[in-house]
Amino acid sequence: MVGVATAIANGGSGALLWMWLAAFFGMATKYSEALLAVKYRTVDENGQMSGGPMYYIKNGLGHKSYSGILAKLFALFGICAACFGVGTFTQINAIVNSVEITFGIPGSDTAIIIALLVALVTIGGIKSISRVAQLLVPFMALSYVLGCLVIIYFNLENLPSAIALVVKSAFTPTAASGGFLGAGVMLTIQMGVARGIFSNESGLGSAPIAAVAARVREPAKQGLISMTGTFFDTIIICTMTGLALILSGSWTAGASEAAYMTNTAFAAFLPTAGTYIVTVGLIFFAFTTILGWNYYGERCVEYLAGVKGIRPYKAVYVFLVAAGGFLSIEAVWIIADIFNGLMAFPNLIALLALSGVVVKETEKYLKTLEAEKTGTHAYSPVNREVRAEAGPVVTDEEE
Repeated sequence: MVGVATAIANGGSGALLWMWLAAFFGMATKYSEALLAVKYRTVDENGQMSGGPMYYIKNGLGHKSYSGILAKLFALFGICAACFGVGTFTQINAIVNSVEITFGIPGSDTAIIIALLVALVTIGGIKSISRVAQLLVPFMALSYVLGCLVIIYFNLENLPSAIALVVKSAFTPTAASGGFLGAGVMLTIQMGVARGIFSNESGLGSAPIAAVAARVREPAKQGLISMTGTFFDTIIICTMTGLALILSGSWTAGASEAAYMTNTAFAAFLPTAGTYIVTVGLIFFAFTTILGWNYYGERCVEYLAGVKGIRPYKAVYVFLVAAGGFLSIEAVWIIADIFNGLMAFPNLIALLALSGVVVKETEKYLKTLEAEKTGTHAYSPVNREVRAEAGPVVTDEEE
C-alpha cells in the first residue's frame, strides 16, 4: 500500500512493470526456498519446528567449507532486517504517517501504542490481540481489494492508456509531472525491483522460516503453495494499488507523500470510506507484519545464540518498533533496502548451490502425483491399507 506508492513516486509508473518481472522470477525463487526449508527443517529445544535458509545452508551444504559462515551470515542479516528494516521501521513508519493524515494523532503517540501492543503479544504472551488482528485482516484485505476495483471501474475508459503508460515508462525516462520530479530508466528499474521484492519477500529467505511449520509430506508441495503468495502479493494486489494511484492521478503528489498518495487515491472515489479503508487496513496489515518479522528474527537469534537469546531480542525489537516512528520515510526505505540486500546475498548463493536438490525433489513430487493418479502410490486413496504399514503419516485433512 505504501511500498508501491514509493516505487511509483520515485521511479514513475513504469516501476510497476519491473515489479511484475521481479515477481515472475520471484515465484521460482520462493518455490525453491520453501521446498528446501521443509526438506531440511529440524526440531528445536522447545519442541518447535525450526528451519529456513540457515538450516538448509548448514545441512544442505554441510560438506562445503563456506556453509557454516553463510548460515551465520544469513542469521545475522535476518536479525538486522527484522530489527532495522522490513520488520520494524517501514511498518511502523507507514502506520504513523497514515494515522496522522487520517486522524491527526501525533506520530509519537501512535508509535508508542503500537510498540506496547507488540510487547503484550511477543513478550507478555497475550495472544488475543494477535487473534483479533488475524480475524480482521481478511476483512480489511477484502475491503481494500474492493476499493481498488471501484477506482478501476470508474476509470475503465482510461485503463488501456494507464497500462500503456506503465509499459512505455518502464523503458523510457518519465518526464516531470505535477509533484513528480521525473525519473530515468535505471531509477525506474531499481525502484520496481526493490519494491517488488519488498512486497513478496522472494529471495530474502524470510518466508521459508514460516514454511517449515507446514504439515506436508512433500517439500515440493509447500514450495508450490508458498510461491502463490508472490503471485497474489505483487501481480494482483500491487497491480491494483499501482493502477489506482495512476488512474486517480495521485502518483504525482511526490515521493515524500507515500501514505498520502494512497489515501488520496481512495478518497477521490470513496470520499467517506476510502481513507478509513486505507488507514485501518494499513494498521492491521503492518501490525501483523511486525509480529511475523518478530518471529523470523527470533528464529535467527535462536540459531546463533540458542533459546536463551530470544527474550533479550524481543525487548530490543519492541524498542525499535517505537523508534521507527521517529525516522524520516527516506531513511526508513534506504535502511530496509540495505538489509534486504544483505539478507538475500547468502540465501541466493545457497539456492544456486542447492538447485540440484530442488530439481530432484520436484521430479520426485511429480512422480508421486502420477503414482497417486494411477493408484500405485503408498498414500493413494486406492491403497489406503498401505498407510498402516508405512507408519505414522500426515493425514489429508491435516495437510
